[in-house]
Amino acid sequence: MNGTTYLIQKLSEGLQKIGVHETADLTIGLERPKIESHGDLATNVAMLLASRLRRNPREIATELVNALELDPKLVSQVDVAGAGFINFKFGIGYYQDALQNILQRKDQFGSDTWGNGERVQFEFVSANPTGPLNIVSARAAAVGDVLANLFAATGFSVEREYYVNDAGRQIRLLGKSVSSRYMVLLGHDEPFPDEGYHGAYIHDLAQQFLDEHGDRFAKLTQDERCNELAKLTLETILASQKAVLDDYGLHYDNWFRESTLRDANSHFTILDTLTQKGHVYDEDGARWFRSSKFGDEKDRVLVTKEGEPTYFLVDIAYHADKYERGFAQLYDLWGPDHHGYIQRVKAALLALGYRDGAFEVNIIQQVNLLQDGEMVKMSKRAGKIIEMKELLEEVGKDVARFFFVARRTQSPLDFDLDLAKNTSEENPVYYVQYAHARICNIIKHAEERGVAFPESARLELLDKKEEIDLIKKLLEFPDLVSKAARYLEPHRVPNYLQELAAVFHRFYHHHKVVTDNLDLTGARMHLIHGTRIVLANALRLLGVSAPERM
Repeated sequence: MNGTTYLIQKLSEGLQKIGVHETADLTIGLERPKIESHGDLATNVAMLLASRLRRNPREIATELVNALELDPKLVSQVDVAGAGFINFKFGIGYYQDALQNILQRKDQFGSDTWGNGERVQFEFVSANPTGPLNIVSARAAAVGDVLANLFAATGFSVEREYYVNDAGRQIRLLGKSVSSRYMVLLGHDEPFPDEGYHGAYIHDLAQQFLDEHGDRFAKLTQDERCNELAKLTLETILASQKAVLDDYGLHYDNWFRESTLRDANSHFTILDTLTQKGHVYDEDGARWFRSSKFGDEKDRVLVTKEGEPTYFLVDIAYHADKYERGFAQLYDLWGPDHHGYIQRVKAALLALGYRDGAFEVNIIQQVNLLQDGEMVKMSKRAGKIIEMKELLEEVGKDVARFFFVARRTQSPLDFDLDLAKNTSEENPVYYVQYAHARICNIIKHAEERGVAFPESARLELLDKKEEIDLIKKLLEFPDLVSKAARYLEPHRVPNYLQELAAVFHRFYHHHKVVTDNLDLTGARMHLIHGTRIVLANALRLLGVSAPERM
C-alpha cells in the first residue's frame, strides 16, 4: 500500500471515530506541501468539513489527529498547521518498505488500473499523404505515442490510429503535380496545376516513376495519367511516412483510410441522420448543419451548391465510425491551424447523440528549429518544410522524442539543434541516460569485485539525507504517471526524469555504493537498483532507450 492510500484509509477511519459518518461525498485529498520542512503530505479535509460541522477547522483537525491510529514506523510525525492543515511526515521504515516494493514490482512499478480497461483511441499525426512528414508531425508523433503509453500504463485499453486522407481535391492536385513533372522529364509540356505541390520531392517521385515505368503513363490521357500517378504517389508517400515513423519507434494499430468512408457512403448516411433529427437545412443551393445550436459560432456547410460533400461531413462520419467501433473516449491531436475546427466537430457529435466530453482535442503547437541561435527556415530538399526524416538523421530518435515531449503541447517549441546534438551532460537526454548507464556500471563494478546483488538487504541502514531524498523522488513516479495521463500532460515525464537524475547524481557525489561495509553496500545496491528500475520505466514511457553503457 502506498503512502497516500494508507493515509486516506487512516483518515477515513479517524473521521468515523470523531462522529463524521457521512463521507461519501467527501474527497480526502493529499498533496505535497510547498515547503519541504512542513512534511511529506498534507490534507485540508478539516477545512472542507468546517462549514458542514459548523466548527473551527483547526479544532476539527486537532480532534482528527488525536483519533488517528498510525504505525510510528511508517508515519513519524503529524502536525496541525495554519487554519487547519494536517501535515504528515513519513518514517524511515516507510521508505524502506516502499523501496522494497519498487524492487518487487520492477517494470510494473508506476503502473495503475484506474482506467478499468476502458477503450480509448488516440488519433494523431494523420498528415495529408501529399509530402514528407514535417517537424510538427514529429512533435505530434512523440506526444501522441507517449500519451498512449501513459494511458496503457494506467489501465486503459489503448489504440493508436492514423487517418489517411486518400481522397478528394488534394489527392487530385498531387496527381496533377507529379504528372506535370513526369511529362516535363519526357520533354513534353504539361502546365503545373494552380495550388499544386512544389518541392524537390515531387520531381524526385516523377523521376522514380520514369525510371521504374518508363513512358507508360505518357501514353494515357491526361486524366487517366493523373489518376494513375495520384494512386502511385499516394502509396509511395505513405510507405515513406510509415518508414520514418517506424524509425521513430512509433507503430499504429490501424491506418484508417478516408476512401473507405466514401466508398461506403458513410458520410451520406450521417447526412441522412442529421437531416432526420432536424439539424440540416437548405440555403443558397447548399445543405447546412445547424452547428450554432450546439455551441459552434456559426452554421456549417455539409454539401456545397455543386453537390460536393465537404471535408467536414466526411470528418463527422469518421468520428461517428470511431464510436461505432466501440471506443468510449476519443483523443485527437491536431495542428495549430485546426483550432477553430474543434467546436464544429464537437457540435456534430453532440447532434448525433454522442456523450458530451467523449471527444477531446489536444492542439500541438508550432516547432521552431534553432541553430547557432538562429531559426532554421528551409529544408535541404522539400522547399517549404523541414522534414521529420532530416531531423532524425541529425539528432536521432531518443533526443527527438525527449525534446518534443519536454514542453507543454499548448506552447510553441524552440528545438535547439546545437543542444540536441551535444553529447555532454548539458543535453538533458544524455544527462538522464547517463544516470541509468552509471548505475549499470556501478553494478558491474561491484560484480567484478565479487559483490553480487543481494536478495535481501538491511534497508534500515539507508538513513542519510541523500538516500532518503532519492527514495522520496522514486516514490513520486506512480503519482506522476497518473497525473500525466489524467491531465494529458506528457511533459511531466521528461521533467521528472531530469529531477530524478539530479537527485541520483547528488546521492552518488556524497556516498560510495561499493564500500568495505557489506551490509551498507547491499542496502545501497538495492537503492540504486530501484533507481535504475524507475529511470528505465520512465524512459520506456517516452519511447527513449535506457543504455547500459555510454
